[in-house]
Amino acid sequence: MNETRNIVGQGAVSVTRAADSNLLIKLSGPWHLTRNVPSAAILRQELESAGALKTVSFDTSGLTHWDSGLIAFLAQTSATCRAHNIEQDRGGLPDGLRRLLELAEAVPEKKGTRSEAGKAPFFQRVGNLTIGYGLSVGDFMEFLGELTVAFGKLVRGKARFRRLDLVEVIQECGANAVGIVTLISFLVGVILAFMGAVQLSQFGASIYVADLVCIGMTREMGAIMTAIIMSGRTGAAFAAKLGTMKVTQEIDALTTMGISPMEFLVLPRVIALVLMMPLLCLYADFLGMIGGLFVGVGMLGLSAHSYMQETISTLTLTNLFGGLFKATFYGLLIAIAGCLRGFRCGNSSSAVGDAATQAVVMSIVMGVVACGLFAVVFNIIGI
Repeated sequence: MNETRNIVGQGAVSVTRAADSNLLIKLSGPWHLTRNVPSAAILRQELESAGALKTVSFDTSGLTHWDSGLIAFLAQTSATCRAHNIEQDRGGLPDGLRRLLELAEAVPEKKGTRSEAGKAPFFQRVGNLTIGYGLSVGDFMEFLGELTVAFGKLVRGKARFRRLDLVEVIQECGANAVGIVTLISFLVGVILAFMGAVQLSQFGASIYVADLVCIGMTREMGAIMTAIIMSGRTGAAFAAKLGTMKVTQEIDALTTMGISPMEFLVLPRVIALVLMMPLLCLYADFLGMIGGLFVGVGMLGLSAHSYMQETISTLTLTNLFGGLFKATFYGLLIAIAGCLRGFRCGNSSSAVGDAATQAVVMSIVMGVVACGLFAVVFNIIGI
């Protein structure tokens, strides 16, 4: 009794059942992964429903071209035959295909690997995460040490980097960031003034909205909001650019030529961001006060002159320079986070995106933690 079943695709399979309990599998046409190759599941059903089947043989006389898609098909067929104790006659396969199939089966997959991969005990997962965070802290400290050595060479005038690169990074971190800082800082000032106005107007103290906006912007909000903006904008850009340079082996090329990547790539970026963050923070403070003035004049009916006089009387050098100091420190953290993630990027295009994401998260988290620490320290020393 002969039974033939055609499974149509770019490549084709025909199954013929002979009277001597033999199943003949004929492979024909081109077999490529980029095309719709026949599924081994249909052939598996044929083998399982074949009854008292002893041998499976192959006929590849009609086969034209093939790649690993055919090997995967035959490997699945072979696994089904072994599961049902069916012998295989591979004499009809081409020599190269037969050798590749034997090579693929030479080291079988470890039993239970797929099913047990995600079943690690809870405490083991916690331990792995703890070890990972510990290694990350060590990696950060190592990078910080190398950066300190590079700064030491800069002080001695021995650091090797192009001054033009420094100017370009300063433009990128400073002038090109003015637009987004303007928008966000103005809106933060408006929000602070509006929140204060809702409460203070109930007590006839609307004029103190100027005090609230002035202190809030100069002491905290100007610095931290600028830091968050630069984390998402500049920190991610640092990580993406350095990560791409690592993927394309440009960093390795610098090392091969005897040029320190820490001095040539990281040092200009850290210097530029540390220099620009106080200026952007000062600009953000001014725009926040303008936003408060907009609410005070437009919503509360205050005169611009009285609002500005109250702002000037509230503004102190302690709050102003405290905020600028915070911004400088935030800039250092953002630059370190971006460059560190870029240098530790993997060697694939997807790893570049992961590095940029990690740089943003890392810099924002460190900035918020530093903001809390600054609040505690400033309170202790009475600032």
